[in-house]
Amino acid sequence: MFSPNFGTWVLMFLLVSSTFVHSSMSEIDAKKRYMREKVRKMFYHAYDNYMAHAFPHDELKPLSKTFTDSLSELGNLNLEHLSEHYNGSALTLIESLSSLVILGNNTEFERAVRWLSENLSFDVDVRTNLLRYLIQQLHANQICNIRVLGGLVSAHILATDSRNRLVQGTYKNELLILAEDLGYGVMENETTETSTSGCGSLILEMGALSRLTGDPRYESAALRALRKLWSMRSSLNLLGTTLDVATGEWIEYSSGIGAGVDSFYEYLIKAHILFGKEELWRMFQSAYLAVQKYFRHGPWYHEADMRTGKATYWQLTSLQAFWPGVQVLIGDIAAANSSHREFVYVWEKFGVLPERYLLDHQMLHPTEKYYPLRPELAESTFYLYQATKDPWYIEVGKSMVDSLNLYAKVEGGFASIKDVTTMQLEDHQHSFFLAETCKYLYLLFDDSFLVDRNYVFTTEGHPLPVISAWHDRLPENYIPTNGTSIKSEKQAARRSSAMSLQVCPATTLNSGRSSQQVESACHIPDAQSDHRCLTEDECGVDATTCRRRSCSMAGYCGLWLFI
Repeated sequence: MFSPNFGTWVLMFLLVSSTFVHSSMSEIDAKKRYMREKVRKMFYHAYDNYMAHAFPHDELKPLSKTFTDSLSELGNLNLEHLSEHYNGSALTLIESLSSLVILGNNTEFERAVRWLSENLSFDVDVRTNLLRYLIQQLHANQICNIRVLGGLVSAHILATDSRNRLVQGTYKNELLILAEDLGYGVMENETTETSTSGCGSLILEMGALSRLTGDPRYESAALRALRKLWSMRSSLNLLGTTLDVATGEWIEYSSGIGAGVDSFYEYLIKAHILFGKEELWRMFQSAYLAVQKYFRHGPWYHEADMRTGKATYWQLTSLQAFWPGVQVLIGDIAAANSSHREFVYVWEKFGVLPERYLLDHQMLHPTEKYYPLRPELAESTFYLYQATKDPWYIEVGKSMVDSLNLYAKVEGGFASIKDVTTMQLEDHQHSFFLAETCKYLYLLFDDSFLVDRNYVFTTEGHPLPVISAWHDRLPENYIPTNGTSIKSEKQAARRSSAMSLQVCPATTLNSGRSSQQVESACHIPDAQSDHRCLTEDECGVDATTCRRRSCSMAGYCGLWLFI
C-alpha cells in the first residue's frame, strides 16, 4: 500500500516539474526575442548601408561603400549596350520588399513600393524576355526570374493584402505591371548552355504570374521547359548538371543536389504544394527516390553519373544545405536532421560554411574557400525548428548570427568572406543576404508572420500564398495514380510508402497499418517484424537508401543485391 504522504509527494513533484518546464520555456522565449532583435539590427545595418551608398544600383560594396550593377549577371549581357543614364535596377530593394513586411516595417515597404512604381522601368532593349525566350528556346535566365520577377510578384501579393495596411487607393498594381513588362522584354544573344536548375526553376514565379494576370502563357511556357527537361532524365531518373538547349544534349553528366541542380528538386515539390499538380508530385517522387538511392552515403550526399549512378565527386557544397528543408516538406525529418547536423559540424569547424568541402579528403577545396553569406543552412534550420520545436535549432541559429556579426559585419554593411581559413573579406553584399539569410534567421526566432497564413517560399525566399483558388481542380471521381494498384492487401501494403500515399511518415505511425515504425518517406517495413520471408512480396523498402529489399535463400529480407 502507498503511504499517506504519497499523494503529497506526487503533487510536489508535479509542481516542481511544471515550474521547471515553464522556466525552461520562458528562457527559450526570452532567447528567441533577444535573437530576433539581433537579426533585426543585422538586416537594417545591411539595408540602411545599401540605401545610403548603393541605391538605386543593384548591390552594395560594403568595404568601399560603393555599388555594383548585377545586370550582366542577370542576363549575361554586354554592359556596353546599357544606356549612359542607366543607374541599376534597385535589385537589393526589390529583394528586400518581403523581408520588410516580415519584420513588420509596413511604412518602409510602402515607401519602397511607391519608389519602384514611379521610377523602375523594364522598357529598355537589354532586359530579359522570360516568356518569349522560354517558348522559343526552352530557357530563361534563372537569376532574373527568381530575384527580380519573383520579388515583384511576391511584393505585389503582399501589397494587395489588407493586413499590410497600405493606404487605400495608393497602390494600383504597379509591381504586377512591372513583372509583366519583364516577361515581355526582349533579349538577344543569350547562350544556349544552361543548368538544370536554370531550366527547371521557373514554375513558381511564372505560374504565380499567370494566376495573377489571367494569362496562361507564362505557366505553360515554364511547364513546357520542365517537361522537356524531365524527358531528358536517364533510366535511373537522374538528370545531369548542364545541357545545351539548342541541341537537347547533356554537357555535364555528373550530378548531385548542389549547384546547377538544387532548385530543380525544390521547385517540383513546392509547385505541387502551390498549384496542386499531380504531375509535378509524380516527377518529384521519382526524382527524390533516385537521389536517396544514388547520391546518399550516410548523412552525406555525393555526386554521381546520371547514366550509371556511380559516384563521381565526394564533396559537400554550401548549396546542398537546402536539402534538409525540402525533406521537411515531405515529413522526412530523420533524414533531414541527419544531414543538417553534418552541415552544422562543418559550419562550426570553420566558423561559416565554405562553398566546397572535399569529403573524401576531409579538407577544403583549394580554390573554393569562400562564403558569400549564403542562406541555405539558415533556411533548413528554420524548417526543422518549425517541424520539431527542438530548441537545439535555436542554438544553431544563434551560432550563425554570432558568426555573421563576428566575421562578416563591417562599417558599411556585411561583406562576403573570400577565404574561410583567414576570414579575408570580399567587397560584395549579395542581395540574397537581405532576401533570404536575414529573413530565415528572423523567422527562426519569430514566426508571427506565418500565424494563420500558409506560404511557399521561392528559392530566393519570396513568399507566395497557398490558396485553393490557385490549385488545379480535379474531377470528383479522381483517384491519385501513385503506384498503389491493389491486387491484394498484402501487395498493397508492400507497395505503399508514406510518399506514395502522399502522407507524412509520422501519420503512418498512428495508422495501425504496421507494427513497425515508418522511418522515412520512402520506407516500407518488412511484413514480419523479425524480417523473415518466404517471397519477395514480404520485403519492404530500406529507409535510408530507398532501395527495394529482397528475400535471401535463408529466408531473410535485406539489401542482399547491393552487398
